[in-house]
Amino acid sequence: MTYKLIADSSADLFTLPGIEMVSVPMKIITNEKEYVDDARLDVAAMVADLRTVKGKTGTSCPNMQDWLDAFDGGDRIFAVTITSNLSGSWASCVQAARDYEESHPGARVKVIDSLSAGPELALLLQKLHRWIGEGKDFDRMCADIDTYMGHTHLSFALESLTNLARNGRVSPAVAKIAGVLGIRLIGVASAEGTLEPLHKIRGEKKAIQALYQDMLDRNYAGGQVRICHCFNLTAAETLRELIHADFPNAPVAIDATHGLCSFYAEQGGMLVGYEDKDAQ
Repeated sequence: MTYKLIADSSADLFTLPGIEMVSVPMKIITNEKEYVDDARLDVAAMVADLRTVKGKTGTSCPNMQDWLDAFDGGDRIFAVTITSNLSGSWASCVQAARDYEESHPGARVKVIDSLSAGPELALLLQKLHRWIGEGKDFDRMCADIDTYMGHTHLSFALESLTNLARNGRVSPAVAKIAGVLGIRLIGVASAEGTLEPLHKIRGEKKAIQALYQDMLDRNYAGGQVRICHCFNLTAAETLRELIHADFPNAPVAIDATHGLCSFYAEQGGMLVGYEDKDAQ
């Protein structure tokens, strides 16, 4: 029995030890260039380029064939996608899963709409990785990952809203005010998988404190945390210190955002995936 873990590149995770893990790349597109979000992408160069781009920018999700190629060789497959409310990645993956199961009798594919992005997807993949290593039954994992996902969350703090405005996620007027006044946008992934702004706060220190308070308000109590930052390690470390002041043994990982998440978070932004107190 061959297990595979697969995710689109919004997960910011490319490998896991002891199992075949495939990252299916998203694309970031401008009028001048296309960036493929794979392990070879020069994220720093992309972020620098995007700060000077004029006109429309956008993203492109994996197509059905991209997912089928990733499934190849797997008997038991978990595929995790960025929220279906922001991308067509999930729809393409579902179509590919049906086709793969029909053409590979006995194969099983569990497609998971994360209703999120970035580090929350990584938490799901890491949980599945652990269960597979423990020899847990596939059907049991399918049920348990749905339950677990109900107790994971995503919060974010953004310094720039330019790319969100270009893609219709926030109004251009709000994006301009944030840029001029130094306002940080604090928000969460909603239960429906949309971006839900909560606070507009001036100053990074206050923004980090507000983000942590929202984690506590959503029942964070010392569980797993994964912080992904876009060239803002100082902010990520500050948040980790706040968490450890209350929960000294909390497992907190810090990593850099890759292509797709860097596009939306922009330089200085931070995405935080975490478990609440009821996560198992």
